[in-house]
Amino acid sequence: MNIDLAKVNAELGRDAQGLVAWALGLGKSAIVTTNFRPFEAVILHMVTQVKPDVPVVWMDNGYNTEATYRFADEVTRQLSLNLRTYLPLRSRAHREALEGAMPTLDDPRHEAFTIEVKLEPFARALRETAPQVWFTALRATDTAVRAQMEPVSINPDGLIKVAPLLHWTSRDLHAYCQAHGLPNNFDYFDPTKAEDNRECGLHIEH
Repeated sequence: MNIDLAKVNAELGRDAQGLVAWALGLGKSAIVTTNFRPFEAVILHMVTQVKPDVPVVWMDNGYNTEATYRFADEVTRQLSLNLRTYLPLRSRAHREALEGAMPTLDDPRHEAFTIEVKLEPFARALRETAPQVWFTALRATDTAVRAQMEPVSINPDGLIKVAPLLHWTSRDLHAYCQAHGLPNNFDYFDPTKAEDNRECGLHIEH
């Protein structure tokens, strides 16, 4: 199937629900990834309204806050998510017993840590779910890398990457949550990024 990316992005790039409907209308296997950060309920609600059983992939790094775990359970129940949780091959307790606490950004071990707790679980998720369409909640305001992205792109491996909320503001997301009675979570921390405006590597590799 040939996709005219320029046309799709021009016509639907700022129509989030239209973009979701278009992508699912391709008839290809799809997944949604989530990390249950602030406003994640928006993408999960938007996609599952069209395809309720879509696999929702979560790379649980083991370092989430208590509030994030509670939020994940609440959203999963409320939206009846088909949640697929992918854990690192070692538990946090195992890793820290051998290597100590989470490495800081300037620690040379941080790259290996990121691979272990996020990139390898995601690669495993891709192998097991074999998606052709990947919905992600990334936003242009997150990082400089994401500001250069388009709502729809095609990865070198042919995976169609769809970011319906790319151009949404926090105000837009808050309004959507309010309109649909969705919960939210602001007590969130990503140990692979550590800083809000830093990439963890997942959206650079994929």
